[in-house]
Amino acid sequence: MEQSKAPVYSPVCEKCACVLYSAAMAACFSVCRAYVRGADRLLRLCPRCELQAQTGLSRLHRTDFATAAQAVSNTEQTAVSDAKESFSLIQEKRHDQAERSVLINCPPNTNKKKFLAYISKHGDIRNHFFYETYGIYAVVEFSSRDSISSLKENCTIPSLQHEASVPFKSRLLTLSSTATGKKQTGPNAIKCHNLTPPSFDKLINQLSKQETVDQQMQCLTEACQLTEENISLRFLVCSLLRDIAAAYFPDCIIRPFGSTVNSFGKLGCDLDMFLDLDAVSGHDQSKGSGLSLEYQVKRGASERNVTQSILSVIGECVDVFSPGCVGVQKILNARCPLVRFSHQPSSFRCDLTANNRVAMKSSEMLFIYGSLDERLRFLVFTIRYWARAHGITNSFPGAWITNFSLTMLVVFFLQQRTPALLPTLNQLRDLAGPSDKCVIEGNDCTMVTDLSKITLQQNTDTLEKLLQEFFEFYGSFDFGKSSINIRKGREQNKPETSAMHIQNPFETDLNVSRNVNSSQLQRFVTLCKESAWIFQNGDVLKRRSASSSNKIPQWGVAALLMPSVTKSVEAREKRKRRKNERTAERIMSVLQSLKSPAEAGEA
Repeated sequence: MEQSKAPVYSPVCEKCACVLYSAAMAACFSVCRAYVRGADRLLRLCPRCELQAQTGLSRLHRTDFATAAQAVSNTEQTAVSDAKESFSLIQEKRHDQAERSVLINCPPNTNKKKFLAYISKHGDIRNHFFYETYGIYAVVEFSSRDSISSLKENCTIPSLQHEASVPFKSRLLTLSSTATGKKQTGPNAIKCHNLTPPSFDKLINQLSKQETVDQQMQCLTEACQLTEENISLRFLVCSLLRDIAAAYFPDCIIRPFGSTVNSFGKLGCDLDMFLDLDAVSGHDQSKGSGLSLEYQVKRGASERNVTQSILSVIGECVDVFSPGCVGVQKILNARCPLVRFSHQPSSFRCDLTANNRVAMKSSEMLFIYGSLDERLRFLVFTIRYWARAHGITNSFPGAWITNFSLTMLVVFFLQQRTPALLPTLNQLRDLAGPSDKCVIEGNDCTMVTDLSKITLQQNTDTLEKLLQEFFEFYGSFDFGKSSINIRKGREQNKPETSAMHIQNPFETDLNVSRNVNSSQLQRFVTLCKESAWIFQNGDVLKRRSASSSNKIPQWGVAALLMPSVTKSVEAREKRKRRKNERTAERIMSVLQSLKSPAEAGEA
């Protein structure tokens, strides 16, 4: 979102102790969030600061990742950790921002200056941005919710000639304009933020221009991760749906979880959310008087049946009343009942569940891990993109490895390093205070929320080394006998016969990779071996100069993403199948020759 320009401060802000760019510490794993997420994103985290971005970024590109990490003192790392906000506080702030925001469909010839002047008549605009999907849209955040009430008082229900309109007054609005003409150009033209990831060819070109593998992985993360604008829009979509659910449950909240909030979200990922009804239950008010009042309620056979009924009604309301929501499907017999639909104004594919609080704790766990060491995020983004490029993961449900399972593999791998980059989940539990205690449906979900209590070991492995050894680690991992357990940070015997077993971090009796079949697992292992071999080939890791056509040859991560790796693996698998088929044919021929003439006739 656009903000007014802040005054220039020194490289270390005295107001928030937020360490900014400098030659000595620019690439520190704790501080390099400024590089990874860009100057504008750090500015949002610390509005009092302004980055000296041009100088800082040029220095950062020339700084070795591991060497700079060693140059940062423990005191500076602690200062940055203290400045970080907790997961729950960040979610509440974003929820409050969404409640003060509206989504407006604008004509293509909209004048930005006139638009903002018109909208600001109803109150102070804190932030705003434009994007384009099925038309041009503006997200406008007011300083007060009263401004939204004022704005809605001046809105009308459209009259339709051959159709009837549902008179639901949502915060999804349309701006009408009597002016005609083409899109504007110049200072008052609308600049739209991008909500989609770069094309494969464009990304490969960007990666090939980098100077080191570490920079390639950082570049990939920066290009593909969710932007601040994208996250704000996701919270706004949840808030718009909450307006419908509030007709039945006034105190409810629709909360996003998963990739939207765990800091590992990729542009274009689905929007997972759940209907939080905890605040609806109320509090015990029987103290003092000896009397209390309770609501009379309908009763259901089980909590699952009640959830199914609630989602069925909410899904019907979304289908009938909510503008922009199409393709509504009520999938109520799944293990976790849900309502699935598409939100056209944002182009988000949405899944709505109810009271899915364990999933939210998993999101918080990944957020904590991602905050402790940025190398985790770089590895996860690179490996996820590698997996998608070679068909290991898929956007449709099936026997493929999921992004969550891949992230668990990366976390477990980093726990195995010497020294370990990440603590185990049990260690995070042991550091928790009384206020952190959390038990959901009998599952211990307790974790420390104060990151300053966590002391990390000094590990300066480069991203290049970690990526290569990730492939080597899982290329030789014994998935047939061993299960992955990030709670304890060690392998354990598989409790079931599924091809891959990754213990659910909180619901420990569940296997998050139970859907993966043996052929997909073998494909993953084979591609890990192939990718490790590519890294062992020194020529592939060397940046080469541009050819006569000014096209830079693919190298490093760019070469790793090319389909040639997949083709070589598939060719080898086909040769192996043909060899097995020929062997089977020879065995059958020998068996036939051993039969007596009578037996051969009967056959």
